[in-house]
This record gives sequence, C-alpha cells and structure tokens, in this order.
Amino acid sequence: MKFIFCTLTFFISVSHVYGQTLFLTKPEIQEIFNDSVRSKFDIDYSIFRVYSYNDETGKSFVALTEKIDSITNAKDTLHHKIKAINFIKGPNGLEKQWEINDFILKEKDESSIWFWTKYCDFKDIDEDGIIDQILVFGTSGLNGYDEGRIKILLVYKGQKIVIRHQNGVLDFERNTQVDQAFYSLNLSLQNRIKEIMQKMIENNHAIFPYGWQDAMKKQKLKFDEKH
Repeated sequence: MKFIFCTLTFFISVSHVYGQTLFLTKPEIQEIFNDSVRSKFDIDYSIFRVYSYNDETGKSFVALTEKIDSITNAKDTLHHKIKAINFIKGPNGLEKQWEINDFILKEKDESSIWFWTKYCDFKDIDEDGIIDQILVFGTSGLNGYDEGRIKILLVYKGQKIVIRHQNGVLDFERNTQVDQAFYSLNLSLQNRIKEIMQKMIENNHAIFPYGWQDAMKKQKLKFDEKH
C-alpha cells in the first residue's frame, strides 16, 4: 500500500504543462526506476538523465544510461556502451516504446561514448501535438573530439532517422551519412537538426565536410571533402 501511494505521489509530482519537457531529479529517478523496474527492462547501466513530458500520446519518460568502465586520473568517466530507452505511462505502469544502443569501436581507438545532452532536444518542433525526440551522442578518439564519431538521431512517429558523422584531423578522414528519410521530414525538423549541426561546429565538437549545407540542400546521402 505504501509503495502504491509513493508511486501515485511521484506521478502527480512530476506532472507538468502539456508539451513541456522536464529533467527528473535523482530522488524521482530512484523512485520510478527502482530495482524491480530496472530488472524488468534490463537497465544495467547508470542512469545519467531522465526526460519527462506530456503530449498527445500520453506521459513519456526517456532514460539515458551510460556504462561506467573506468575513471581516468583526471577524473573523467569513460563509457564503452550507452543505452536510451523511451517509456510511456500505461495503465499497469511503464511500457517500453523504443530502445537505442551504441558502443565504442576499439578498432578506431575510441576511448569513450556518451550522450551530448547540450544538443539533445525534446520539443514539438513541427507542432503536431507530439514531442519530437532528438538524441545526440558521440565518441572520443586518440585526439578527442577531432577523431570521434557523432550520431544525431531523431525518433519521429516511431521511425529512427539518423545522421552519422566521422570527424577527422585530415580532410579525407571526414565524412557524413544521412538517412534518406531525413529529406522527407517537415522542413522545420530538417532545419532544427541543421541548427544543431551548426552549433556543434561553433563549439568545436564537429568538423563537417566543406559545403555540407549545399550537400544537404541537394539531398545527398553521403558527402565528404571531395564530394
């Protein structure tokens, strides 16, 4: 009875304005993602952040989890695997909607992978009453960001649409791949993702191939410094 009361209290406490996205506090995360829930949904990694919002589909939670593999002398935490899980509140508790997994590529000398929450976005960008979920994550290589990979992932109406990018110190090492479905999206969504890409450049987190804006206007699926 006490557990039921706490759970109901939790759901009431995190209710908020329709369409607005919030971060859950640590106590809220611990309460809703208890040992039973973590076991049921195979949540093995540390929960880094949980986004919560309401839209026409109901109340949703997006949990970002990262596997802690080691901590450097500089106290940087290294992650070899990550997982994001989207839940919706159903009549019998949480129901999983989708899951995303990724990991470092040791053959590329990558040391860590993590969610870049500075660029993650949960808003109703195309104003259709449903929150558009943009997740951004990437890796670090021998030269940090300069040799890492980046993925910009949009979950739109149940479809996962991805832009994949390989950074590189040398021109020929850099290339970008765009899923065909990206170019079928509402222009507001395309433009929002391009804004994120531009912000990455300004923050020295990405070096996209020269002329990438024109390449995307021409709806190219892959482009590098030569094309």
